[in-house]
Amino acid sequence: MLKAYVYKVALVLMVLVSSACDSWLDLKPENGIVGKEFWKTKEQVNSAVVGIYASMLDQDFAEKIFLWGELRSDMLMANTGIRSNELEVMNGNIVDTNPIADWRPFYRTINQCNTVIELAPGALAEDRTFTQEQLNAYLGEAYAIRALMYFYLARSFGDVPLKLTATISDDQAVALPKSPQAQVLNQVAKDLLQAEEFAVINYGNNAFNRGRITRYSVNAMQADVYLWKEKYDSAIIATDKIINSGQFGLVQGVNNPQWFQQLYAQGNSSEILFSLQFNAQRTNPFFPMFSTVTGRRFVAATRVLEQVFPPDPVDVLNADLRANASVRVTTGEVWKYMGLTEEERRTQDQSYAHWIFYRYADVLLMKAEALVAQNNGRGAEALELIRTVRRRANALPGTDNANIDPNSTNDMINFILDERAREFAFEGKRWYDVLRNARRSGYSRQDLLNQMVLNSAPPDRQQSILNKYKDPNSHYWPIYQYELTTNKSLEQNPFYIGR
Repeated sequence: MLKAYVYKVALVLMVLVSSACDSWLDLKPENGIVGKEFWKTKEQVNSAVVGIYASMLDQDFAEKIFLWGELRSDMLMANTGIRSNELEVMNGNIVDTNPIADWRPFYRTINQCNTVIELAPGALAEDRTFTQEQLNAYLGEAYAIRALMYFYLARSFGDVPLKLTATISDDQAVALPKSPQAQVLNQVAKDLLQAEEFAVINYGNNAFNRGRITRYSVNAMQADVYLWKEKYDSAIIATDKIINSGQFGLVQGVNNPQWFQQLYAQGNSSEILFSLQFNAQRTNPFFPMFSTVTGRRFVAATRVLEQVFPPDPVDVLNADLRANASVRVTTGEVWKYMGLTEEERRTQDQSYAHWIFYRYADVLLMKAEALVAQNNGRGAEALELIRTVRRRANALPGTDNANIDPNSTNDMINFILDERAREFAFEGKRWYDVLRNARRSGYSRQDLLNQMVLNSAPPDRQQSILNKYKDPNSHYWPIYQYELTTNKSLEQNPFYIGR
């Protein structure tokens, strides 16, 4: 009953917040939660927090977190239904009028977080049954999701406006300039420290534990942020908090015919730390992307079946379990969002596979990356973490460099990136994984980005894109033209000026 109630509240709030005005950053939520009469009870605060999650079920938001993480990488190939703005990005023609670069869904969610952070404490004086501990838990959720939104923005745009106060009326819509990426990431780390202090450990409800912020999902975000900030000791500490909790584990694939259903189709397994909980009432936008019914926009790139999941040359029946879970060999269809089982296909009204932000395999591989990047002789420990993930999926010997030197930083990073491509195929991580490692130590691994271009770009476009990628500003999206028009304090990413 509680879960049904939460979803009903989420749907109501989703309708309300979607009517926001078109002022700067499209921030103002014109609904009851901005009024002083709203913040009277703990139930109202809970409703406002549930509304934050509901805002992330927005089709545009969900589509963007996929496209931003995959469209410029080397795992997708255009199909007949592809939209022209998507094809332009894949061909390296990115302009500031492309709506894929519209960041407004993220700032709408940020403003809902800011509203909760600013106004929820007032309910303490109004509701004597509302405790400081309960308030802190709600604030922890708001701080964590605000951090996650800014983390996406900083990784995708570089410098972005940093607004930490709520916009609840038109006269508060101040036009802000961009803040440097480093400052934004520092604020993300600060928010996550606050969220870690406040967040609950366990809701006593499995769906909430996987679909709402917990202290462990905060730790996973921290590890990811610290990898970007090149603070590897801190990343290891964050991953160890999850590993040592004993609350999570890999869903074993070998000899488990229910592996796909448990991890992807049903969701909320012991491997999940945080995911968007789509359902029959709020379906995700992925069916139209990958289904022939609606004009399939994308298929898996040829290299996915040839290099990421190569066949066993000795035993054709032997396969990495993640291959069949990711893609259909005959059609290139991306299966993670289309399958109810490894064989049974979803229909459009069943398009409610959860979007996984973080899961336990990610924690293990983030720790492995931090150990390798430390370059302090812990490569063997990292190698064992990688092979732990591989063993659960029956990874083939042909994808394992058996003679790898665990103390060779470059070789180990290459191995980790290859394994992340297999493990998180089409989960919105590939572009960020490659960019994070390419930019380390002042772009010491530019070759990783270059190789991705060679893997994916049309031959007649490769040299042009390689030349563009020499400028680090090209690795980020342009500021969408609408934002430049409505906010005169914004300056365009210099790479796109005059293009």
